[in-house]
Amino acid sequence: MTLEELKEQLKKVQKMKCESQILELKTAEKGCPKRLYDTLSSFSNQDDGGIIIFGVDESKEYKEVGVYDPQDLQKKINEQCLQMEPVVRPLLTVLEKNGKHFVSAEIPGMDITVRPCYYKGSGRLKGSYTRVGDSDEPMTEYEVYSYEAYRKKYQDDIRPVARGTIASLDQNSLSNYIGLLKQGKSRLEKLSDETIYELMSVVRNGEVTLSSIMLFSPYPQAYFPQLCITAIVVPGKELGTQTAGEERFLDNQRIEGTIPEMLQEAIQFVKRNMKTRTIIDSKTGKREDRTDYPILAIREAIINALVHRDYSIHSEGMPIQLIMFEDRLEIHNPGGIYGRIRIDQLGKVQPDTRNPVLASALEVLDVTENRYSGIPTIRMEMNRYGLKPPQFSDERGSFIVKLYKTPETVEVKTEDEDVKNLLLFCRTPRTRKEICEYLGLTSVTYAIQSRVLPLVETGQIKMSIPEKPKSPKQLFYSE
Repeated sequence: MTLEELKEQLKKVQKMKCESQILELKTAEKGCPKRLYDTLSSFSNQDDGGIIIFGVDESKEYKEVGVYDPQDLQKKINEQCLQMEPVVRPLLTVLEKNGKHFVSAEIPGMDITVRPCYYKGSGRLKGSYTRVGDSDEPMTEYEVYSYEAYRKKYQDDIRPVARGTIASLDQNSLSNYIGLLKQGKSRLEKLSDETIYELMSVVRNGEVTLSSIMLFSPYPQAYFPQLCITAIVVPGKELGTQTAGEERFLDNQRIEGTIPEMLQEAIQFVKRNMKTRTIIDSKTGKREDRTDYPILAIREAIINALVHRDYSIHSEGMPIQLIMFEDRLEIHNPGGIYGRIRIDQLGKVQPDTRNPVLASALEVLDVTENRYSGIPTIRMEMNRYGLKPPQFSDERGSFIVKLYKTPETVEVKTEDEDVKNLLLFCRTPRTRKEICEYLGLTSVTYAIQSRVLPLVETGQIKMSIPEKPKSPKQLFYSE
């Protein structure tokens, strides 16, 4: 960060009087804060990193108080950074303003393969933090595990189930699956069924896998009671709303069975709880019965949840939630986004697959295409119905899909004149350098992270190469 950029940040703090997802304020008027570990951890564990500014007192209406000694402060910041695992390498900047000194520490986001970054004195589980708004929150055991699972490529979909046996599976369903596997595969046709079981992870070391239970067991919930779908209809727009007769739910069903069975039952649940209206095309006279939500979008959202949920021991006690509100439908899927992909990249780049064996088996069974087309299909179907675009969010271990039954409205979000002008400037696709020069900044990285990426997240600015966000050929544009 340059001196001018630090000045601008201080000016922005005085205007906004708040911290943010990527900004933390510390006083350091009388000495270095003793516990920077939480913030160092949380900033390191998010893609965009963050900035800590020392010399602003939040408790005094964000007064610029300065730091006690900029040289000593930098030394002590580095000392605390060395106590992190992996070690944090901050970029430090010192500014003198009105006779007072201010220090900024830019904390780069670490690669997902080395996360979580944690304070060694507390250990991985207790010393790992995540940023939630302007707060540093301890990571849950599951959040810590999810990084390890990705790094070590755990395959929870084929973990052995001690109680399960080949004999306990539905033999007709299993035989049908093996027959489909052999079709057109001359090498597989020559192998025995027992060999194929091991080869295709129906069993591992003689023990039936979780995927086999969820696909071929007569009753999978005997092994995993909460690997199901809880479906409810709420008489309002928020949970807790009651009818005049004090009913909390208009419909309530626990959906069990194999994955294909749960898919069909969940679709039927939605069908019977949404309205159907008749639409007549004024030009053609063609009559069409249209439901509140497109059935294909609902199917894709449910199958995505069943295929891509987390099947580890950390989340096996959490069912998928299907909630129908007065104005929307929500699906809550245990397990946040897996791997490197971000929310804004969903449906645009090929993601890492959390449950590859399960996904492949469902493709063989013709339940899913396994071509990463689910998200694009949901978007396309909602658009075809003239409804709001689907909303996707990752909320600390839960992936949430929201489908609204209200028509799409075009809304331009502009916070101030600077944002409006930047959007106008990007009507013509711009390079990082062009944007930086337009903003009058010297740091390209700072310009993109602070000014452009927030607008990318809201969809106001788009990337020409979304699958490669760091590409040197990247252009940013608005519509």
